[in-house]
Amino acid sequence: MKSSKRKYKIVVLTDLGKSSYKTLKSTVGLAKIIHGDIEVFYVKKPSDIVESDNQLSAMRTINDKHTKVDRQMKSLTGPISKEFGIDINYSFVFGNVKNEISDYIEKSRPDIVVLGKRKSKPFKLIGDSITEFILNVHDGVLMIASDKGCLVPNKEIAFGTLNSSEPSFNLEFAEELMEHTQKPLKSFKIIKNSASAKQLSKSTDKGTIEYVFEHNDSTVKNLSNYLSKNNINVLSIDRTKKDPDQIQNSMMPDITSMIGKLDVTLLVSGKQKYKTTY
Repeated sequence: MKSSKRKYKIVVLTDLGKSSYKTLKSTVGLAKIIHGDIEVFYVKKPSDIVESDNQLSAMRTINDKHTKVDRQMKSLTGPISKEFGIDINYSFVFGNVKNEISDYIEKSRPDIVVLGKRKSKPFKLIGDSITEFILNVHDGVLMIASDKGCLVPNKEIAFGTLNSSEPSFNLEFAEELMEHTQKPLKSFKIIKNSASAKQLSKSTDKGTIEYVFEHNDSTVKNLSNYLSKNNINVLSIDRTKKDPDQIQNSMMPDITSMIGKLDVTLLVSGKQKYKTTY
């Protein structure tokens, strides 16, 4: 009998935009696989609320906005919670977006932070990419949920890895993912140069199908095409530092620049390197 697996804490940072429902649904899909608890967090800037210099009027406006936001959060989380039988907690604050998110992450210490991905552009935060900001303040896993091919709760995922060493990759919950992944696993690698680039090979140990791409101006486009051909809806990207002797001639991707170009859900590993096998 397998030992009980610990609960993972998942925090969804929402903007209550059009893609929020799909982002939360994908999060539920992940939570069902890895035994996760979900919290949804939203920050609204005070400058979007108070326009009057009158203190009484300002307080009334804040109270009205608080009620409206609470209603929006319930409208987002309630139906999904009921449909898939999972508790979804939520909270929101009025304040500086960066400061409030940083404080929330520091206090709640989530294992996974989830962001929604808007079409071909990453979620923006006051002129800066919130993705880069989260990568700096959060040491755990970051999930960028795509509207296209989102994770469907209680269904297998088409999972792939990018520039990750086999037979393990740096997600603490890799074993749980493998139990719900369509076989064979697809592995994608970007290398400096190789005569076998873009040639298909199959590993002998775990039956993983591997695609190798030579690094050039068309690499990301080619990778995106192969992800689509293989119906991959979740791609793991490793951001841990590797021993130069182990990575050989691998090209580690620029994560923030790839996010807007790969139309799949991305799981960016935490800074801690986990020794997980499947």
